[in-house]
Amino acid sequence: MPAKKATYCTVCIATLLLLVLCSGCTDQSAEGADMTQGDGCRMVVDSRGVAVQVPEKIERVVTVSDGLIEGVMTVLGEQEKIVGVGSSCIQRNFNYTFQTFGGETYEYKDGMNPVTYLNPGIMDLPLVGASSAAINYETLAGLEPDIVILRVGSCTLRSMGDEGVQKTIQTIESLGIPVVVLKAHPCYDEPDLSTVSDEIRIIGEVFGKAERAGELADYLESQTQLVFERTKDIPEEDKPSVLVFGASPRSRKDGGAGNVKGTDTIESYFIEEIAHAKNAYKEPGNSVLVSAEQLLALDPDVIILGTSSGYHPPEELYSAPYYQNVAELSAVKNRNISSFPWEPCNCAKRLEYPIDVMVIAKAAYPDRFSDIALDEWLLDFYVNVYGVDEATASQLRSAQWMDWCVYTCPTCG
Repeated sequence: MPAKKATYCTVCIATLLLLVLCSGCTDQSAEGADMTQGDGCRMVVDSRGVAVQVPEKIERVVTVSDGLIEGVMTVLGEQEKIVGVGSSCIQRNFNYTFQTFGGETYEYKDGMNPVTYLNPGIMDLPLVGASSAAINYETLAGLEPDIVILRVGSCTLRSMGDEGVQKTIQTIESLGIPVVVLKAHPCYDEPDLSTVSDEIRIIGEVFGKAERAGELADYLESQTQLVFERTKDIPEEDKPSVLVFGASPRSRKDGGAGNVKGTDTIESYFIEEIAHAKNAYKEPGNSVLVSAEQLLALDPDVIILGTSSGYHPPEELYSAPYYQNVAELSAVKNRNISSFPWEPCNCAKRLEYPIDVMVIAKAAYPDRFSDIALDEWLLDFYVNVYGVDEATASQLRSAQWMDWCVYTCPTCG
């Protein structure tokens, strides 16, 4: 699978000299990414290329993330150390209802981030920041964290180029708290999943569990590699067009039918570089407003409903009254609509990103993936990622509102 290699390791090499000069540091890895000092600290190189001194024994952690950091900590068995969070989305459960043209009501209840389902205590933790909101430094300092791990590119901290984000990092550092900064894929010029693996490995080194974190990153990559290998030889003329469509009520309020993902998005990367299909929308842009007429003109072979202003099941596009004007879409007539899992605050992909890839692949190339039942594959995925039993995996599938794929009838919600 094409990827920019060694983004993490090249950073390590660039800072190796600095680490060696630190008093008491001894190299604990071939790459020099994890340096243990004799004073009970270790050095970890974060996504900025900054060598951060963190305690070897970490008891209290504040996270600023939409679930990636918390998810990795859960896999590593470190989740109980989280004492404060920086995203309101991981402290909520969600409900969604829509009514069909015929008057039937579909209700979806208790949708949530998988990490919230697995760690319900997160709901009661102090909130130090929220989506697109400033960090409350007084609350953060009062929690007396040993370390703050924050992810730039999440909904709370959108961009490394934002002055407010830089001020946030500097202010926390001025409080004498070690800050490990992760850069999510939106921080880079081009989408690339290798950066997610880099983030996972950095978190592993923070907690002295680099090997387990590496296994997690490798597993996630293996699931997308499976899709890449099965589709890499498909001739251009045989590639279906796939549209990631946001059936957003906000977009409809603004006069459109919804919004779409352009060529410079991670979703387009999934479609074209991993699943080897075609993005039906050929222009750049994230969540571009389109009218019903534009949607009909695009007429994609496959539509994947994204989590735009809420969850959207396939049945919504088939039968909601406000979409009767696009009933002539090929994907609607051919019943070729699927949905991504519910991911509150979907600014940057988290541990569940292979699910998005598999949903696209199954919809675009049903024959090539006929041996994979999505409902069963999802259970295996949750078991392998989070180490849960099958019953809990089934509950996670429901929490992400993916039970639509359990039914053989394509019109079932």
